[in-house]
Amino acid sequence: MFPGAITDIAGLAVGHFTDARRPTGCSVLLCPQGAVAGVDVRGAAPGTRETDLLHPLATLEQVHAILLTGGSAFGLDAASGVMRWLEERGHGVPVGPARVPIVPAAVLFDLWVGDARIRPDAAAGYSACEAASGAHPAQGSVGAGAGASVGKLFGIGRAMKGGIGTASLKVGAITVGALVAVNAIGDVVDPATGRVIAGALADDGRTPLDTLAAIIDGQLPAHLLAGMATTIGIVATDAQLTKAQANKLAGMAHDGLSRSINPVHTATDGDALFAVATGGSGKPGHLTVLGALAAEVTARAVLNAVRAAHGLADPSLPNLPSARELGLA
Repeated sequence: MFPGAITDIAGLAVGHFTDARRPTGCSVLLCPQGAVAGVDVRGAAPGTRETDLLHPLATLEQVHAILLTGGSAFGLDAASGVMRWLEERGHGVPVGPARVPIVPAAVLFDLWVGDARIRPDAAAGYSACEAASGAHPAQGSVGAGAGASVGKLFGIGRAMKGGIGTASLKVGAITVGALVAVNAIGDVVDPATGRVIAGALADDGRTPLDTLAAIIDGQLPAHLLAGMATTIGIVATDAQLTKAQANKLAGMAHDGLSRSINPVHTATDGDALFAVATGGSGKPGHLTVLGALAAEVTARAVLNAVRAAHGLADPSLPNLPSARELGLA
């Protein structure tokens, strides 16, 4: 496991809600005093909320939380619970007689794991905020990663367990961290070795198939699963950034997904990364350096997510073995 967490950045807190009824949940990053943010959506089937506000030409400059959630588009309901939690504590943009918390969100699809009628709602988002702290958050099969899976290009029967992971790096006075919920259609690959550590399995149900090698060999999936895969996450830094720079940082962080997931950014996923800059270091930061660090911590967070995950113990649920259980982690 790679060290560090996105909460190594002062002023940020992470909370998970994991539903006990089926594998689903949500994870929130709180920055209640406000932080500059950007986003880059690369997948062609996204489920998002408030991403237009993050465009450099949009008026608002800061967000107060970012939500990652399961439940597909239904899971966006959880953001209203995050808003309520923030409003109760006086956080948000002053608008007339009210304060309106700004809470962008992105979803992943986990409805096929258990009862699809159970998905994160406003109460789940509120509970995630209640659980939030500046400690290193739990990783693996919790929060938005509870129902995540990877390696679905050749069907659910060959998939493995995904999860949520975090990592951070500090260079000089500046820290960069990532929190990523990994629910990829492709395999998770260790960039250092090129080895698949979680993904589509061969016929024996224990050995990685290596999706890209299989495609090159002419082994094509019988049919593609539309909209059932998405990797979503957040990169954060304590450097001072403008909104335009935060959007660029989110884009550069996607290089970390490209290194650690193959294939990625497909026509049937909603891969999206947010970027948050607190400015707490008091340093402007060099965007090229920050982008390189963001890509690295994103890749590390992806690997941590699947290495910390555990398989589904309930026999009524699909068989999704974990990297640890198969000795691949």
